[in-house]
Amino acid sequence: MNGRRGKGLSQFKLSMLAIMVGIVAGFGAVFFRVLIAFFHNAMFFGKFSFLYNANLHIPASPWGKYIMLVPVLGALGVAFLVKNFAPEAKGHGVPEVMDAIYYDKGKIRPVVAIIKSLASALSIGSGGSIGREGPIVQIGATFGSMLGRLVRMPVWQKVTLIGAGAGAGIAATFNTPIGGLLFAIELMVPELSVRTFVPIAISTSTATFIGRIFFGNNPSFVIPSFAIPKDQLSNPYLLITYLGLGLIIGGASALFVKAIYGFEDFFDKMKGNYYTRHVIGMFIQGILMYFLFVNFGHYYVAGVGYSTIQDVLMGTLLNPYFLLLIAFLKLLATSLTLGSGASGGIFSPSLFMGATLGAMYGSFLNMFLPSIHANPAAFGVVGMAGMIGGTTGAAITAIVMVFEMTRNYNVILPIIITVAIADGVRRIFSQDSIYTKKLTRRGHMIPEVFHMNILLVKRVKSIMEKRVVAVKKSMKIEDVLKARANSAVLSFVVTDGSSVIGVITMKYLLRQADKTLKIKNVMSKEYVIAREDDMLFNVIGRMREKKCPTALVTLNGKCASISDVIGVITKEEIAEAAAEQVELFTQ
Repeated sequence: MNGRRGKGLSQFKLSMLAIMVGIVAGFGAVFFRVLIAFFHNAMFFGKFSFLYNANLHIPASPWGKYIMLVPVLGALGVAFLVKNFAPEAKGHGVPEVMDAIYYDKGKIRPVVAIIKSLASALSIGSGGSIGREGPIVQIGATFGSMLGRLVRMPVWQKVTLIGAGAGAGIAATFNTPIGGLLFAIELMVPELSVRTFVPIAISTSTATFIGRIFFGNNPSFVIPSFAIPKDQLSNPYLLITYLGLGLIIGGASALFVKAIYGFEDFFDKMKGNYYTRHVIGMFIQGILMYFLFVNFGHYYVAGVGYSTIQDVLMGTLLNPYFLLLIAFLKLLATSLTLGSGASGGIFSPSLFMGATLGAMYGSFLNMFLPSIHANPAAFGVVGMAGMIGGTTGAAITAIVMVFEMTRNYNVILPIIITVAIADGVRRIFSQDSIYTKKLTRRGHMIPEVFHMNILLVKRVKSIMEKRVVAVKKSMKIEDVLKARANSAVLSFVVTDGSSVIGVITMKYLLRQADKTLKIKNVMSKEYVIAREDDMLFNVIGRMREKKCPTALVTLNGKCASISDVIGVITKEEIAEAAAEQVELFTQ
């Protein structure tokens, strides 16, 4: 299978590798659920068992009030694993995969999948308020990256396998083959074409098949056939009410994004170390669990929360005030869990909040507009899709996945309306999704359209030429070349003593026939000033507008003296950076 790097693998060979990725992702989903069950039974009940149905509420733990300490024990184990073996396993996982695709040519360390699986299973099993999809995405993506290194192939094929692994993980977790495919296309791969679509589709189908062997072919959540009658959702007056749901879910999505990273900043600034911060966060989570159990009979905010979602969809949770309470507490619990340093996904908490807020809205409609006959279960289903679409920015994925998870076609039209509005509202308050926000904070921008040149969203500092020195305008070319004969300097900033008056490159000096000319006679006086954190796209636009070939890079955007200059960008740097990005899209 060793194809030459320039040529790449045939479509058939790439598809065969995609099947392997799907198999690993499928079995990874099975193994991960078993691992969660092991930790959950050991820590909640002190018994050895691999049986655990997340769609049923957790029975009362024999530990009583000491159940509050179970998340603390889990936090100690998670902190040990992440701190000592794979720091990138911290958090919800998907941003790290996206970062590897767009900024590291698809390189993911194999140890990340192992540590992510252990740490996330421990977090969820001990009561952490997170989802299981993030770790499974990393398992599939990591195996795709490993194959990309073992078998010689172009970068675009490697990242296709990573996207295939990520999509396969989602497909196997939720039994949603089309949703997994769309997840990879919307959020992972930089290009959509037949050559990328086919391997991803094959991988997600394979993973789903394996998942169904072990988990059955049932939807993730069961909705009674009478819960969402067709004629109810075709009522135009009822459809209008989903506009309001979209606004509520959109606001909640923006709040969720801000809360996750706000709590992360809060814990990062807290005195102590990773262990103490995570222990504090999970102790508060333990208190929330116990409070809900004592007062309402269940540990509602513990784990993935599927049992609560199922209650909503079955119509057994109808009190709008209680639904609002547990939606808020789930937001708080997830922010505490991830913000303090846990490892796990955000899909499940999003589904929980969407279901509870949707059912709450439906219940309030019944209270104030009884003639509409709104069904809270219907609004719960639609709210799930809205929250996924709003938080992740993957609107198409959200629509299709929730349909696949519930298999009720009657909700499609309300889902489309709600997801579109929720995503738009979230973008008003938070331009970044819950995934891209983490990367933006690192200075890593992710394209929002298919096959967009990532060069356009890079920062100036990532491509600027730092090998630049100052020369006086009165110096001759031959003197400058002689003084810098053995140096690696590529550009010169020309001064009249202290002020910058021009710029010139080493290549231009070498091309001059008359080496006795003074620098002031050959230098370029046309240049723009850019900050190191400016978007490259904007700087290129300014260079084109002023018709100048050079940009001087400074820390503050000012160039009062030579000491302000930290780099130079010329057409050569732009061309070289563009050539590097071609690997993502070419053979």
